[in-house]
Amino acid sequence: MSNTDSILKIAKDTINMESKAIANLSNLLNEDFANATQLIYNSEGRVIITGIGKSAIIANKIVATLNSTGTPAIFMHAADAIHGDLGLILKDDVVICISKSGNTPEIKVLVPLIKNGPNKMIAITGNKDSFLGQQADFVLNTFVEKEACPNNLAPTTSTTAQLVIGDALAVCLLELRGFSSKDFAKYHPGGSLGKKLYLRVSDLSSQNQKPSVSSTTSIKDIIIEISKKMLGVTAVVENGNIIGIITDGDLRRMLSKANDFSNLSAKDIMSVNPKTIAVNAMAVDAMELMEKNSISQLLVEEAGLYAGVVHLHDLIKEGIL
Repeated sequence: MSNTDSILKIAKDTINMESKAIANLSNLLNEDFANATQLIYNSEGRVIITGIGKSAIIANKIVATLNSTGTPAIFMHAADAIHGDLGLILKDDVVICISKSGNTPEIKVLVPLIKNGPNKMIAITGNKDSFLGQQADFVLNTFVEKEACPNNLAPTTSTTAQLVIGDALAVCLLELRGFSSKDFAKYHPGGSLGKKLYLRVSDLSSQNQKPSVSSTTSIKDIIIEISKKMLGVTAVVENGNIIGIITDGDLRRMLSKANDFSNLSAKDIMSVNPKTIAVNAMAVDAMELMEKNSISQLLVEEAGLYAGVVHLHDLIKEGIL
């Protein structure tokens, strides 16, 4: 077997082993999961998630997922907790403790300290009969038969299982809260993802000039208007209403067909019934409309009247496309 074949076989075996372990998690779900979810949902405090080693890294990711989906969460390292960070936990907080074995020394020290307070504790562990499993109010079972590591030592399958249970918890809470795309946008204002959720056509068109001609405008003046406004297009407008559109392409096609265009005007070369979009529409909807019709500009309307232009380059600049 070549090195390439060997590497690909190992990778496929790893993925298959982890996927089977993840699929089995659904068989381990019980009332504890539902009760733990309800506990967090009804809590007036935050979720404090703790762990050590690789479980601490998973805890950080679950914290990030909960925070971004409407459930306030804080990470507390298990080792730091017994050296002062226990002060992070307030009386209404719910504590989640993550540990594959549930029997590590740090966990055995930390758990009784948490239990001395009023806080409920949820365990995410692969050993429900462990010290952690026995002490927790609710146990989310992440048992896996074997790590993907050939020595069955490096946390691989077990940490994937922890992550998936965290995602399941976050999604259940998201659904219970009725967390919408608008809520998601509020927590994700940066980057292309956030912009797809909150950026509107008006945010783009308001930054552009507003090319406009009438149906009787001469070809020379049309060229001047398109060149001056630098959008490769102009609307043909009568009484504020859009009656047509003229693009750079329309001008080139006219020049290739007509020997004399001195007597031509906008109405002779414009395209009628152009694609338009409302000023308050989402920018991502403008992108979809452009892609569907293979065009690079849309005329913008507000209350049925011409309001400007949104260009494909605007979407690219903002990272929407």
